[in-house]
Amino acid sequence: GLFIPTTKKYNIGDEVFMLLSLMDEAERLPVAGRIIWITPVGAEGNRAAGIGVQFSDQDGGMARNKIEGYLAGALQSEKPTHTM
Repeated sequence: GLFIPTTKKYNIGDEVFMLLSLMDEAERLPVAGRIIWITPVGAEGNRAAGIGVQFSDQDGGMARNKIEGYLAGALQSEKPTHTM
């Protein structure tokens, strides 16, 4: 899955479709998923507001595998993330 920073209103269980751009990639990756958690505006600990999206298996895991492959190469990056 993936955390998407947003202040837009969603409900747990909502289905979403996203076109993701991975940092240096020109290609936009189509991803379908479902909202599995919500971090509201003003959350404790000054956490970023946003949604947790669980990827669907409609693409046979292609999006997840591509993102994991990209992240594996970016582990040494100094860019901030929204990981838990």
